[in-house]
Amino acid sequence: MALPVVAIVGRANVGKSTLFNRIVGERISIVEDIPGVTRDRLYAQADWNGQNFLLIDTGGIELADADEVANLIRVQAELAIDEAQVIIFLVDGRSGLTSSDHEVARMLRKSGKPVVLGVNKIDHPNHLAAVYDFYELGFDEPIGISSEHGHGTGDLLDAVVRQLPRTDEDTYDEDVIKIALIGRPNVGKSSLVNALLGNQRVMVSPVAGTTRDAVDSPLEMDGQRFVLIDTAGIRRRGKVYERIEKYSVLRALRAIERADVVFVVLDGESGIAEQDKKIAGYAVEAGRAVGIVVNKWDAVEKDDKTSQRFIEEIHEQFPFMRWAPIQFVSAITGQRVHKILPLAMEVANNHAMRISTSTLNTVIEEATTSVTPPSDKGVRLRIYYATQVGTKPPVFVLFVNRSELMHFSYQRYIENQLRKSFELTGTPIRIVARNRSS
Repeated sequence: MALPVVAIVGRANVGKSTLFNRIVGERISIVEDIPGVTRDRLYAQADWNGQNFLLIDTGGIELADADEVANLIRVQAELAIDEAQVIIFLVDGRSGLTSSDHEVARMLRKSGKPVVLGVNKIDHPNHLAAVYDFYELGFDEPIGISSEHGHGTGDLLDAVVRQLPRTDEDTYDEDVIKIALIGRPNVGKSSLVNALLGNQRVMVSPVAGTTRDAVDSPLEMDGQRFVLIDTAGIRRRGKVYERIEKYSVLRALRAIERADVVFVVLDGESGIAEQDKKIAGYAVEAGRAVGIVVNKWDAVEKDDKTSQRFIEEIHEQFPFMRWAPIQFVSAITGQRVHKILPLAMEVANNHAMRISTSTLNTVIEEATTSVTPPSDKGVRLRIYYATQVGTKPPVFVLFVNRSELMHFSYQRYIENQLRKSFELTGTPIRIVARNRSS
């Protein structure tokens, strides 16, 4: 199910990041009273009264400012507007209506998207009169809020949720494995889809960002049905867009939500970039089955240790997913592309694995016997019992005497023992320590 998208948009320093953190419930966005602090879009999943959505925090739009950084911030905001189903237009009730607000309002009206107008920094009932000035912008009733203190944010979110489209489940059968190919622009995602399909189903171009819309491509192998989700780029609107790769994150997020298996596509020729690690982290956080596909391997000058060196670099750069299988391929020559779908089947099965309680507890008992659990102030961690409570990904609950004694390093040790004992390649696992009394 693809979540609807809500973007917070407005000129600089009106409190967008503070509102973002208020809605998400975590201090994800950097908040500082200096215009332009938020330079990249930030994304997080949020919910209000049972309605889930993706929330985007954008940099401030300063249309009249030709400064390069301000221009990049404006472009990022435009990209967010492109993706959003509903836009929160945030203005500053303390400083009042400005010409920049009018400029942003014209830009939003041109987008044709539903707009909810929030007047921020209404920290006291005496400030409510300031809200009425913003009727001049021509949107529905302005909603006075204080993102710092939380006043009025519920009313704002009620208005947002009323405008959101209803989300429908994908219509694919449960036995269909949905595969998302995610990665930076121009790593060859569309070429891989075409190589798997055997035809020119998805437009391919050496120019980054030529895939505008996410494309679902069904196929079948050995009786197993798949759907390939090619994550889209964005339409090009001038040279400034060529410099921005951050837009790939949102499309990757939306594809990850729909997928059973996620393949992080790396460019074997240009190597690993910071953006690769960021979008891979989203897939792991979402609990999806994950594999790594190194594309363009035909273009790499090789000796007998090249692939091993690249694997070691992947493990160094992606320490949080050393369990992910790695496949070296070339979409252009077709080299090893035929191994991708069997790998997807393997990790999908591991992702859905269910382990019997008796077998699980035998492994846990052997693990605690081999390495004694940690202790603190004379009290040692005791694991009484373990059970699996979920799949996709596998989730295990360990009933213990004191959950605070479950040190991260020992939990990682338990995870490693589970991986040694069971075929869990390609899937994250969750381990939860719970006090037995609870």
